[in-house]
Amino acid sequence: MQHSEDVGTRSDLCRYRLEVARKDVESAKVLLGIDDYRGANNRAYYAIFHGINAVHALDGMSYKKHKDAIANFNKKYIKTEIFSRDWGRKINEAEQIRHASDYDDFYIANKQEAKEQVDLAKNLLDEIEKYCTRRW
Repeated sequence: MQHSEDVGTRSDLCRYRLEVARKDVESAKVLLGIDDYRGANNRAYYAIFHGINAVHALDGMSYKKHKDAIANFNKKYIKTEIFSRDWGRKINEAEQIRHASDYDDFYIANKQEAKEQVDLAKNLLDEIEKYCTRRW
């Protein structure tokens, strides 16, 4: 039996997802530091994905598919310019880079691109965290 104090709030879920996202950024930095650029691209993307899902948590929404989470974030938060339209393009690029890093045998990830992805994830999470704390 679940007690009412065992049930978290939307804000709690948002905070948890932000924490996961921040750990993903830290992992991406470590991977970048050991020249694992594919791994850094992967973790940077997942930081972005978990950050997006933190915002969705505040609306009581959850998406199993990445494309659905991103599409709904774009619809509700990018097109309405709650977040800059520029973020929409960057998130799309990050997803493409992550996909290539994870699945394309002949994709050559490089340090500059991986560093840009890690910086992108950190900067977007900063924006997401600011937005979320205003809504708590």
